[in-house]
Amino acid sequence: MTDKLKYALIGAGGNAEKKHIHGYLALEDVEVVAICDIDAGKAARMAEKYNVPGVYSDYKEMFLKERPDIVSIVTPNFLHAEITEFALAHGAHVHCEKPLSISSEEARRILAARDRYGKQVMIGLNNRFLNEAVFLKKWIDDGNLGNIYNAKAGWIRRSGIPGRGTWFTDKDRSGGGVMIDLGAHYLDLALYFMGLPKVSYVAGSIHQNFVHTTARNRNGYKGIEGGLFNVEDAATGYLGLDNGASLSFDFSWASNIEEDRFYVELMGSKGGASLVNGQLKLFGESSDICLDITPKLKLNPTLQLKNEFRHFVDSIRHGGSTLIAPAEDGLYFAEIVDAFYQSAAVGAPVVLKKGQPAASVR
Repeated sequence: MTDKLKYALIGAGGNAEKKHIHGYLALEDVEVVAICDIDAGKAARMAEKYNVPGVYSDYKEMFLKERPDIVSIVTPNFLHAEITEFALAHGAHVHCEKPLSISSEEARRILAARDRYGKQVMIGLNNRFLNEAVFLKKWIDDGNLGNIYNAKAGWIRRSGIPGRGTWFTDKDRSGGGVMIDLGAHYLDLALYFMGLPKVSYVAGSIHQNFVHTTARNRNGYKGIEGGLFNVEDAATGYLGLDNGASLSFDFSWASNIEEDRFYVELMGSKGGASLVNGQLKLFGESSDICLDITPKLKLNPTLQLKNEFRHFVDSIRHGGSTLIAPAEDGLYFAEIVDAFYQSAAVGAPVVLKKGQPAASVR
């Protein structure tokens, strides 16, 4: 067995338990050595549940004592850059939950620190690792859609506010509302499928219609009556791309709609695709007949899928491996989000400078 990599989890909330702790505990060549949370009781309870020896409420103390090789950062958004920079400076590779940062300025600082200390930073963009996404990305890269000239993306919820009065609804701690939260899932996924093209301009609008109620909270998320809610609960917009394509998007934490819908729809010169509520469909034509294809991915045992945690560890061990969700893509998204909020504030499209956003090359 190769020497195990020491892993620590920073942040002991729901996403840390549902995703990160299980992902790394499943890897035989990784040793989970510590859990850190500002709420020491929460960290202790998770550590006891998963038999993790180290418990900390101060991440700086944890680094000095445990010297982890890898950390997950699953904290409120405003702490991502600060902790990532500290982790890199203390010799750790970083698996940071989305979004990478709350601004493009912070994202650039992270990239500079990564390059300075020679470590890797991967964003927790779990939707890029879905079976359907892995298959569709290869389908697109193989040329089956041709030129993608238009796309739509969104995640609209009927009742899905992540708790009024929590850090999600506090702009200083979250960086924004539904746009930076759900947009980091499906706007990112649509742009990823399209090859992360450069953006010419961004037009957007924001709305705040459900600040008065806690009845529209997402299941399992408790709100605080009268708690701070200074972010948008709905965001719509449009991207004009340098290659002539366009992308429209629609995100909401709460809406008066029949049912929730999360989706990416792609229209190309040779074919199309839709990924709606987890169902992948492909569209095209053959012998002058329009065809609809529904891939049966779960029935194909030979399909080579990706595991987010194995992928990151293998990249660290083998050095230089191409990450599926590198830090550059966090800067790419942050620049779009910055321009979106600026557009919403001034009520007009915002033109991005040539060369922006600066995403990884695929």
